[in-house]
Amino acid sequence: MNDKRELLRSLQIDRSTAGGPPPKGRTLLLVGVALVALGIGTVAGWTLAGGGEKPPARTSATTPVASGTASPAPNAAPAVPPRPSGLVASGYIVARRTATVSAEITGRVQDVLVDEGMVVTQGQELARLDATLAGIDLELAKARVGAASAQIDALTADLRDAERILQRTSSLVKSSTASEAEFTRAQARAETLRAQIKGARADLEVARISVDREAEMVDRHIVRAPFNGVVIDKNAQPGEIISPMSSGGFTRTGVCTLVDMDSLEVEVDVNEANIGRVTAGQKVEAVLDAYPDWKIDAAVIAVVPTANRDKATIRVRIGLKVRDARVLPDMGAKVTFIES
Repeated sequence: MNDKRELLRSLQIDRSTAGGPPPKGRTLLLVGVALVALGIGTVAGWTLAGGGEKPPARTSATTPVASGTASPAPNAAPAVPPRPSGLVASGYIVARRTATVSAEITGRVQDVLVDEGMVVTQGQELARLDATLAGIDLELAKARVGAASAQIDALTADLRDAERILQRTSSLVKSSTASEAEFTRAQARAETLRAQIKGARADLEVARISVDREAEMVDRHIVRAPFNGVVIDKNAQPGEIISPMSSGGFTRTGVCTLVDMDSLEVEVDVNEANIGRVTAGQKVEAVLDAYPDWKIDAAVIAVVPTANRDKATIRVRIGLKVRDARVLPDMGAKVTFIES
């Protein structure tokens, strides 16, 4: 407190010398006091702001590696993931295996056993034609087999009788009881019966072949699935006439259209200027127009070795790596070719 009073007293102006310039010693004293006051204020402000605390010790930036863990090689190059090549093409979902199923003969549809959307297996019955006449022909062929078999039995019995007569006549000729002419007639009759039996057996074989043929004709009145697939179109109704050859009018050429869903793939047209960027086996990302958020893994099956002169494009076949019920024939699709 005494120091402060002395300091304030020294700052007072001497009235006796107010009219003249202040002494040189007093001026230096005033400047020194001001500098000391400024320094004290600065130190006090820095202390109140926390500047008086000692700064924390700097920690090492080296992170210890856990024992047993291999540190990464300093010169190892990171793996480069596949990236899109920027080549995008549009196309459609197509089925490599599709068929309009029809009968091999012309006939009237008696019954259709399938409908759109049904899943069928190979050999399953799809439709039946009216096989009345074919059934009659089959029964007739079977009757001919029976007749030929009965004729063989009759001729065989006659041959046994002729052989007994021939043997007895031969004995009588030796004893001069029968003439040589009787022996010749008996021998000729036996030979004739043997020939007739041989012909009857041939007729029996023909009749059996006819039975197989007529049975095949009856079977052709049944339309079966040639492979596993899904029915996408029903073309005929009971009562209609179908024929493997179109003859105009109301004659149908098929019963239904069958698609093998396991053969679906994407066909796109790539501009011939960019076809050099497409190779067989190249990875592809396919997106259906119906499901824009669903990305399907795919790969190039083949580049069809021909160009479209009008559009200057080349067709590329792309196989899908997934089988899903959402993928349907003739859907629109966009594909992005991936660079390896």
